[in-house]
Amino acid sequence: MSGATIRVLIVDDSVVIRRLIKEILDADSRIEVVGVAHNGQVAITKVEELKPDAVTMDIEMPVMNGVDAVRALRKTHPRLPIVMFSTLTERGASATMDALAAGASDYVTKPANVGSVMESRQNIKDQLIPKLIALTGARKLVGTRTALPPAQPPAGVSRAAGTPRRTQPFGLLAIGSSTGGPDALATVLSALPGDLPVPVVITQHMPPVFTKMLAQRLDSISRLNIVEAEEGDVVERGKVLIAPGGLHMEMKSKGTGVFVHLSDAPPENFCRPAVDVMFRSVAAVYRNRVLGLVLTGMGRDGAAGAGVIRSAGGEVFAQDEASSVVWGMPGATVLAGQADRVLPIEQIAPTVAAALIQSQGASTRQAAGPVTGGVRA
Repeated sequence: MSGATIRVLIVDDSVVIRRLIKEILDADSRIEVVGVAHNGQVAITKVEELKPDAVTMDIEMPVMNGVDAVRALRKTHPRLPIVMFSTLTERGASATMDALAAGASDYVTKPANVGSVMESRQNIKDQLIPKLIALTGARKLVGTRTALPPAQPPAGVSRAAGTPRRTQPFGLLAIGSSTGGPDALATVLSALPGDLPVPVVITQHMPPVFTKMLAQRLDSISRLNIVEAEEGDVVERGKVLIAPGGLHMEMKSKGTGVFVHLSDAPPENFCRPAVDVMFRSVAAVYRNRVLGLVLTGMGRDGAAGAGVIRSAGGEVFAQDEASSVVWGMPGATVLAGQADRVLPIEQIAPTVAAALIQSQGASTRQAAGPVTGGVRA
């Protein structure tokens, strides 16, 4: 990051929206708007001229749209934070997924055509400013990061080198992610084997509609069956369930099965769905048979839940700082001493698969935890 302020380029074909975003950002002393552009082609030129620390990018624009602009910018500026502006519609969600796949860092949802201008301003401010600060802070650390010491387990929990020795097979993989999560999830899920011996549950911070689109995109590149979760869904081997936007996802046991329960309970960590809610529920159901995974994301969601998983005897892996878009969630987990392993994104899938498959040979695997969809080998 250059200087004491975050230098931002605003890209949008609407004069009204450009002015609105500029007024919001200008009111924050940590941010300086260094320029505006009315389409993607102009934005590419202005990035070279102005060298901003971050870019806000509309999706639908004439001459060159936001998705194509992101693709072009990623060829020359692979780590420049780019935050997309998207509508809360199916079309907007689909375009946002395209932008994230092209390399966009994150997105902000435009308010619907309801409410006051003041509410719209506050909505954008609450979403955009924290993301710009987190993303540019992460970029500033690139090149200055040092190797992390191994995460320390909680008192009473020992960890041997290599794959931890287990007396029970894992029964579930639970993943939490936020900023940068869609790309990280794509990397991990596309590399997991189709015969993974456990079910997978995921909480990714996203609004309604977006999570359905995410599930569809991930399903198209994975050998596993990936869907947006619905109330009462069976948690079973070979299936990946993604928490729907706007609802917490919990696991509930009934008889010998485990089922999804969706809740509109208050947000936790300012999020709904929240990773902590999911982590607590899987620890309660599967006890010491949970493997938790915390991927890139802003904030601390998942760190407390990771502690619950480990207190129950499960294990938690976390994405490392260098490969994270924002090392908030995994960083909080690691710094709290709740990560058994800290891994770069490209090593997560093979390490997770090996841990899950090898655990199936545990000598006392018939004891704890529910039997779900043939999880017990």
